[in-house]
Amino acid sequence: MTVDVALRTTLCADERRFTLDVALRSDHRRIVLFGPSGAGKSLTLRAMAGLIVPEAGHVRVDGRTLFDAGTRVNLPPRQRGLAYVFQDYALFPHLTVAQNIGFGLRGGWLNPSRRGRDARVERWLAAFELAGVADSYPARISGGQRQRVALARALATEPKGLLLDEPFAALDPALRGRMRDELLAMQARLDLQLVVITHDPADVTALEGDTFELCEGRVVGRSRPSSRSWDHGAFPGQRPMAE
Repeated sequence: MTVDVALRTTLCADERRFTLDVALRSDHRRIVLFGPSGAGKSLTLRAMAGLIVPEAGHVRVDGRTLFDAGTRVNLPPRQRGLAYVFQDYALFPHLTVAQNIGFGLRGGWLNPSRRGRDARVERWLAAFELAGVADSYPARISGGQRQRVALARALATEPKGLLLDEPFAALDPALRGRMRDELLAMQARLDLQLVVITHDPADVTALEGDTFELCEGRVVGRSRPSSRSWDHGAFPGQRPMAE
């Protein structure tokens, strides 16, 4: 699966101005966006998911155009086949684990019933070993369990790709290593496209993905899994994008 992203957009807040001008293309099944806070990683991920509309550029996944400013293609998030997992997991505190997992499976804003669970919910409860806490609320389960609920909710919609925003940042070091291993095992089992963002070099090493380093809204380096050395040459995102 090829991921082809070229985006430019400018955000202004008070007297601050930030320009994202990123271009990356990869055929690897695991892509990592690496860099410090404020580098533009989350902004890139949200543009891919359709949560923001860039001023220029495109997003293409597996040859399918999800966004193209030039031709005015802008598929809504639900039609993109990409599931987004927020850094804080964004679980609904008033819904149980099972209800959270089932939330994306139905249209409209009605909450899933606590009774009569969808078979797909039961599948992911079992897959992530969450059956024992299915009727618990997010505040009553551990950080690792909350992360699994967020992943299960994303996967229940059967996406082609999974976008993960700092998935290990809120976990303690011991749990972080375990969850990295679980994520890699899950990807191998489901054959999913993963795009993961992180500021932690340990994540880069463990994930062994095609890694793009971002700084101040631009791609400034790349490390491929086969070489594990950084290329800091010229990148498309360092040059102004054509209108």
